[in-house]
Amino acid sequence: MTRLCVLGAGSWGTALAIALAPRFASIRLWARDAERAQSIQALRQNERYLPGFRLPENVSVSADLSKVAEEADITLIVVPAQHLRTVLRDFAPHCSDHMKLVSAAKGIEESSLCRMSQVIAEMLPGRPIAVLSGPTFAKEIAAGEPAAVVIASEQLKFASEVQRAFATRALRLYASDDIAGVELGAALKNVIAIGAGICRGLGLGSNSVAALITRGLAEIMRLADSMFMNPATLSGLAGLGDLVLTATGDLSRNRYVGMQLGQGRSLHEILAGMTMIAEGVGTCRAAYALGKSRNVDLPIVEKIYEILYEQKDPRQAISELMERPLTTE
Repeated sequence: MTRLCVLGAGSWGTALAIALAPRFASIRLWARDAERAQSIQALRQNERYLPGFRLPENVSVSADLSKVAEEADITLIVVPAQHLRTVLRDFAPHCSDHMKLVSAAKGIEESSLCRMSQVIAEMLPGRPIAVLSGPTFAKEIAAGEPAAVVIASEQLKFASEVQRAFATRALRLYASDDIAGVELGAALKNVIAIGAGICRGLGLGSNSVAALITRGLAEIMRLADSMFMNPATLSGLAGLGDLVLTATGDLSRNRYVGMQLGQGRSLHEILAGMTMIAEGVGTCRAAYALGKSRNVDLPIVEKIYEILYEQKDPRQAISELMERPLTTE
């Protein structure tokens, strides 16, 4: 595989294009907005989403889907969850039958409760699909700092193929065949990270955050078990690793949203002031619906949902969590 197409020129898509540049003869990065694509191409950096990081010479940027898809061996999909279906609908006429697909999108589609790979399979059927996930911040990946991630596919042979194609001196990939478990961990960790941010915004200490992360992981594993996924996957990079990073790291957008909520700002005000998307906000609504549909007890997810969408006071939500009936771990 010598040519890579990257759909999505946000911070993560741009960072992956930079990190993977040594592994491909050419990388074509797609940006939805034509003016922004021209700016990134001319300046050789993404000033809006990832300033300060120069694009390698073999990375080109365009808003033309037919151009970025032309002769690509593999397409890396880095599109916000709630926009994925629309982008793929436009991309489908340009996607060749032999195209291999890798998703780096994290979330659950609100309208269908589908995982990202399920949306991709529906919109671009008949092609091998893998999922890339793990504890990563875009700036650190673009800077070439060491990181480890999971590449998962129902076809382990394909996961191993992408593993070899994407591995660099700074990016280590572990292959998995549990694509569903990897995606669930990637999506729900953003919701729990909002809760961790709320704790910090309220001025609570490390005890509270550690308890929320641990019990949040238990909820994710409980939901995974109800969907016949492998709960052990969630103790690895795509579950615990990504959750800890997103719930505690200063670069986490979802943690930031939670901190601002804890400090009394409204969700509308917070989101209006953000350049990038906090996936956990939309995913929370999907996770809440998923838990109800499968009759799975997700008390932390439910309280975060009430804070986000029913204007529940964060302190009251925490009190209600602490006053739940005592039980075993």
